[in-house]
Amino acid sequence: MKLKDLLEGLNYSCTGPADAENTEIKSIVYDSRKVKKDSLFICLQGSKIDSHQFAGQAARMGAAAIVAQQPVESAGVPVIRVGDTRYAMAVLSANWFGHPARQMTVVGITGTKGKTTVSYMIRSILETGGVKTGIIGTIGAVIGDKVIPTDNTTPESYDIQKYLRMMADAGCRAVVLEASSIGLRDHRVAGILFDYGLFTNFSPDHIGKNEHKSIEEYRQCKSLLFRQCKTGIFNIDDPNWQKIAEGHTCAVETYGFSESAELRASGERLIARPGYLGVHFEMDGRLKIGADVDIPGRFSVYNALAAAAVCLHFPITWQDIADGLNHVKVKGRVEPVTVPGYTLLIDYAHNALSMRNILETLREYRPARLICLFGAGGNRDRSRRFEMGEVSGKLADLSVITADNSRYENVMDIIADIKVGIERTNGKYVVIPDRKQAIKYCMKNARDGDIVVLAGKGHEDYQEINGVKYHFDEREIIADILAGKL
Repeated sequence: MKLKDLLEGLNYSCTGPADAENTEIKSIVYDSRKVKKDSLFICLQGSKIDSHQFAGQAARMGAAAIVAQQPVESAGVPVIRVGDTRYAMAVLSANWFGHPARQMTVVGITGTKGKTTVSYMIRSILETGGVKTGIIGTIGAVIGDKVIPTDNTTPESYDIQKYLRMMADAGCRAVVLEASSIGLRDHRVAGILFDYGLFTNFSPDHIGKNEHKSIEEYRQCKSLLFRQCKTGIFNIDDPNWQKIAEGHTCAVETYGFSESAELRASGERLIARPGYLGVHFEMDGRLKIGADVDIPGRFSVYNALAAAAVCLHFPITWQDIADGLNHVKVKGRVEPVTVPGYTLLIDYAHNALSMRNILETLREYRPARLICLFGAGGNRDRSRRFEMGEVSGKLADLSVITADNSRYENVMDIIADIKVGIERTNGKYVVIPDRKQAIKYCMKNARDGDIVVLAGKGHEDYQEINGVKYHFDEREIIADILAGKL
């Protein structure tokens, strides 16, 4: 593709030969190590590395042109100067892949909690109604039965466009994309006009050195979705929804328990039977049905309402919505694993807020004992560890403190921080640093009627230690324990 065609829609200046914009580009690259002959190399500023410093190296490796937002060494190769290379990469990538989002109905979801679960609920409903649907989010890029791992909830814009092209080519008629605050801030979804933008909820999170500077910035970043969608759908019960909607350019719809919501929930009650911890509720307003969801807790009602509010815009039936919600399964989100006599769940809860939500929810099912296994991530704000320990100490009958992704920290230092929090409570706890052995301890000591939740890993199938990701799938470990292999 010619450089001038890739640059369509961008404001830029070009330094180089007069015919530079007719240069033929054979690939787009934002990692200098992957540059090949006739690549277009895009310089990105990250929290740790600014790849503008590698522009000269990319030129010598055969790059046909360089996109930059500041002066760079180019070794005579044409340089495209733009105001923001991340925004430019999104536009370039959409042009490169032929704007695949325009071939599908695109749903974007933002919010502190629930994005992954809601995306899977939408997919379950739509595919029940015969609408093939892809997902891009925390668990990966999902196309049919194929799951492609992703590094971030919202991948880099080039990868998003690549996955969208794969989905369109595979016959997907819809795609659900988790739009994280950082993904929105960094223009990873620029160049996409969402048909529907969905707001789930808002609470303090992702505030730190490499994330957001303040709660105000965090909230403002989430609001960006509603300036690039046609219809915005908001949880009206969340007190932040109007601030999230500030400056919106979309039509507005609402859902919630509130009487003023356009799609309303009421009459929720817990459902507990062997192999099924869920909730029943009634919908009213734009849709009048009763629904069962095979995921426990009141927050599951909000997630189901959100999914239904989106799916009402598709050519499906109310029965498709009911059936899709009743059969939805989300890997690592209150995911049940079949064991005899007690309930064993795998969940992604990895901060105090999400742990409080899941533990308070499970308490409502009146278990004989509630056992919570968890660790905390390394190279993250230490206050999270104190808070997680305190939450588990207050809400679980027994806390089993173990490893998570320790990254470049010593796991015992992380555990020491967790203990600071848990010792503020009267909660019982044990420390078992080896996560396999900790899981085995929970399973061997569980009694009939207990609920055991393995928190923190969720869908992840690895442990990250000293920069290396080691295979670690809790489902496989559980199977080995049940089979007597561990």
